[in-house]
Amino acid sequence: MKRTHLFLASSLLVYIVFSATGCKKDTVIEPATPADPNAVSVNLVNVPYQKLSDYKFFTGDMKNQVPNAKVLPYAPASSLFTDYALKKRFVWMPSGKISTFNGEEKVLELPIGAALIKTFYYENVQPGNGTKIMETRVMIRKSSGWIFAEYIWNDEQTEAFLNMNGETQTISWLQDGNLKTSNYRFPSETECLICHKNDNQPIPIGIKPQNLNIAYNYDSGSQNQLQKWISLGYLENNIPSTILSTVDYKDITKSVDLRFRSYVDINCAHCHAEGAHCDYRPMRLAFSETADPANLGLCIEPEEFIDALLINIITPSNKSKSMMYYRLNSTTPNERMPLLGRTIVHEEGIQLLEEWINWKEDCN
Repeated sequence: MKRTHLFLASSLLVYIVFSATGCKKDTVIEPATPADPNAVSVNLVNVPYQKLSDYKFFTGDMKNQVPNAKVLPYAPASSLFTDYALKKRFVWMPSGKISTFNGEEKVLELPIGAALIKTFYYENVQPGNGTKIMETRVMIRKSSGWIFAEYIWNDEQTEAFLNMNGETQTISWLQDGNLKTSNYRFPSETECLICHKNDNQPIPIGIKPQNLNIAYNYDSGSQNQLQKWISLGYLENNIPSTILSTVDYKDITKSVDLRFRSYVDINCAHCHAEGAHCDYRPMRLAFSETADPANLGLCIEPEEFIDALLINIITPSNKSKSMMYYRLNSTTPNERMPLLGRTIVHEEGIQLLEEWINWKEDCN
């Protein structure tokens, strides 16, 4: 009888443990804090952390942005304009996890536990002419989907603290010797979702193979970024040998068409897409879609008329009759494009748009 009771008690204990662990799915499939106290920590039960330093993405003085082990820097061919802020980007994945290729124009499918890190900073900040880090944005892939974590740096540049409420800060700096000032916007969680969503689900933007198919100067030397991801075990080795890729819009050795299409892809396509924030507008601005100039708005009437002169989204050889040119020149919140991410005009972007408009002599 005692052995029978002991067996039943043991069986009941096993059942209780199994049932309890089964009810806590996230604690089983999501990684726990690593044993190494200096290793990156992305505990999906506890993130987002209150302090950026708690992730241990960086070693040494955090403001120097020296990546920790397996925190990999990357850069797209063209960068999203954010009031001339400079950016450093990194990706990290837990051991044994790998991303998958879904198409050259689609965001890589990162595994549960992965993190994307992007730091925004300025150089030649006035009055001291130094460097100032404004914010670090972190996106983390949980079992339920991507989450946002916005960290604002303190004045001492020693730490960044979680703040999802949104706020502005005035900053002045020298840009090519000229003084510029911005009411820099730290996005709220709602503002993050406006740009980073598809069918109302949060998604990354820049990590498309077409954007990463360029060389990056790593500490170990220059290497194609997709091949670097593969060699590190961050990406399946099944990408095609040829990828229709974007270019650096500042590279004047490339055609104005490739440069402009690359510019709108990184700055505008995430909103002007099916299931995105501006999907109701008659434009599709992804690089894979703008080989057809009608998707750029060439000779297409706008949905709304701000001015009677603005007869098309883009009018060939006539910037004064082009709605896109007007919107990219505007800083009025309900008129400017993009809606978020800038408070001042991107002069180089305007010059590129004007060059493309003048290049187009007709609607073809």
